[in-house]
Amino acid sequence: MKMAEREIQQQNPKELPVPFGNFTSKESWDIYFSSRGADDFSEWYADWPQLETLLTTHLLFPLSVLANPPPTPPQPAVKAADLNILVPACGDSRLSEHLYDSGFTSITNVDYSKAVISTMLRRNVEARPRMKWRVMDITSMQFPGETFDAVIDKGGWDVLMDPGFGQIHPNLYITKVKELLKVGGKYICLALGESKLLGLLFQKFRFGWKMNLYAIDQEPSSSNLDQQTFMVVAEKDDSTLIYQITPIVDFRNYHGNQARALLEALRRESAFRFLYNGSADDLFYPLEDIWVRGNLSELQPGRRLQLTLGDSGISRLMYKGILLDAQQDSGYFSNQFLVLIIPKVRTLEWVMSSEEGQWVFVQEFKVARLLMILLEPRHSYFPMEDIQSDLSPLVKKLAPGHCYVGVHTPFVVASDGIKLRRVGYQATSGFNGPIAVDDVIFEKIDDALSRHFQYQDLIIRRLIIRGSVLAEAVLTSKKGKQKIYDSHSSTYRASADMEVCHNYLDSLHHNGIISGLMLISLHLKRSTSSGQMIKTVVIGLGAGLLPMFMKNWLPFCQIEVLEADPVVLGIARNYFGLVENERLKVHITNPFEFLEKAPEAVDAEGNPSFKFDVLVVDVTSKKVGAALICPTKCFLVEPFLWQAKKWLSKDGLYIIHLVTCYSGVRLPLYSSFKKVFSNVFTLQLQDDANEVIFALNSESPVTEDQLSIACNELATSLKLGNYDWGQRVIDASKLIKPVT
Repeated sequence: MKMAEREIQQQNPKELPVPFGNFTSKESWDIYFSSRGADDFSEWYADWPQLETLLTTHLLFPLSVLANPPPTPPQPAVKAADLNILVPACGDSRLSEHLYDSGFTSITNVDYSKAVISTMLRRNVEARPRMKWRVMDITSMQFPGETFDAVIDKGGWDVLMDPGFGQIHPNLYITKVKELLKVGGKYICLALGESKLLGLLFQKFRFGWKMNLYAIDQEPSSSNLDQQTFMVVAEKDDSTLIYQITPIVDFRNYHGNQARALLEALRRESAFRFLYNGSADDLFYPLEDIWVRGNLSELQPGRRLQLTLGDSGISRLMYKGILLDAQQDSGYFSNQFLVLIIPKVRTLEWVMSSEEGQWVFVQEFKVARLLMILLEPRHSYFPMEDIQSDLSPLVKKLAPGHCYVGVHTPFVVASDGIKLRRVGYQATSGFNGPIAVDDVIFEKIDDALSRHFQYQDLIIRRLIIRGSVLAEAVLTSKKGKQKIYDSHSSTYRASADMEVCHNYLDSLHHNGIISGLMLISLHLKRSTSSGQMIKTVVIGLGAGLLPMFMKNWLPFCQIEVLEADPVVLGIARNYFGLVENERLKVHITNPFEFLEKAPEAVDAEGNPSFKFDVLVVDVTSKKVGAALICPTKCFLVEPFLWQAKKWLSKDGLYIIHLVTCYSGVRLPLYSSFKKVFSNVFTLQLQDDANEVIFALNSESPVTEDQLSIACNELATSLKLGNYDWGQRVIDASKLIKPVT
């Protein structure tokens, strides 16, 4: 007998089958189920006595009735036998048998293990003849839409959220569940209450779903009091309203990190729902939830929908879009369908952002259906050709009557709002590919820049790698006058009198990185008071704007930058004003080799000097189609995190700039960080794809009060220094939150 099979047979029936392999392997599940007899079963979350009343009541009555039960128990509006129930990832649980014996006889069980379906079919074929058993992958179940009155998920969601599956499988599964349920149907999910998994589930059922949350009573004999089972009930509505979640849980009865983290996730979700409740004009609905607004394959005159497109495994990026069907009696159409891409710099203009302005475009283009795609900062990492290629399969689903299936999608790209542009440098790097530097004047700049720089025409210097803008810097005159644009001749010159301004960080994530230094404020005080320098390593030079800012404004930092591409270093020196000195050094090296050799370094007295106080990773992934835009995955895996912990000083700080469009990518990353570092914090930036993660090497817990005190100390020190850039850093510091 194989070792894996021996381990399986020795397991307690209530234990998850972890020892045999992993949740993502169909072969592992087949081995597990093949080793068990027809009378063996697994009930990993709760037994029937703990579920019977709660589950059968929710199958028979809508949530509206259960929320306000009449004095006399009402009669069910439907007979139990008439309810069509789906049990995905059924395994060898006896749940379906108990439901059948309670009168719910129209049950379809699905699992992708042929072994368990064969066993359960043989066990039930005579005793429960109406019960159906199907071998299917639950992410691609082959049933007609709106077939089921209920989907009962006992552990399937938890298994799919195993990092080995990636984000595509949970997305496909939930999309399929929504499609298969009738209006008024319920998705009933039993899960172990891991806060991030349930938090993501809350997000998936935001629009047009009523939701209740319950705690399942544990058996008196249960030895696992730390793992509380919860039941989420999501009822499908025929609207896109946002309903508050109703928690039928007294969290005072539950203790430990699991309950606290879940309560915090529930509070965050409730805050979101409260903020957007009734604010439909600000909401963008997932395409899978927009069906209630009508058949999208048909034109509906005057229809306007705000929606999101794309998801992990389906596309490289996610997008916000506005769909407009031309008004009645609009006359002749030049096009049935057109996609208009709006660059980020144009999205705030009236004609782009207002409903009135958007209808103007429909008239001007003479189009029956216009789809406007509103680009965000996250999209700046990709060339326009890549964005159009990514969008093509997504937007074809929105063509009226699918008239463009198999035909090239008609795209129009709005101008990028650049008044003037001059390319100052172009080259091809063997490491990074095409690189360019240009100077541009935008027709309109954002409010933060206009407040800081009182110039009519601000010149922005940009670093462009592989067609994506990776850095922007303001050019100012050494004589104090920035404007060198002649509106009459429509030309400008970038003369020797111009220089990059290193006293201002335009990038939100750079400001966030600076604000995060408050987490080691006590360490900074001790070091600076004793005359010690804060040893800082930055992986990724870019245009050199962050290290130059740190050199100018953080005199206690000894900065070493690790950059792999000598072409990038030359550009930073020649075009972005990078100047090295005894406090700022750039190494052209493989960062991993440099860090591995660091332990060999010693100071003048021969003592080890390799410990770093701050380690910053700010590099962009070169992998096309990666779910992670920034950084590359190698800086986030547990082996590297353990190495980073070893390289950091006792109170050191590891800082990562993370860019991903997919919330599911973050969950396993947070988990990895928490395994290595006791104190992990996150700063969610204005664009929801961007965040900065801070991992503090100190083992001492950091409380909310300590965070608040550090925030206030940072604000006081910046105001005393009269730094005009300080307010942005102060504002960012207040948004840093612990990862629970």
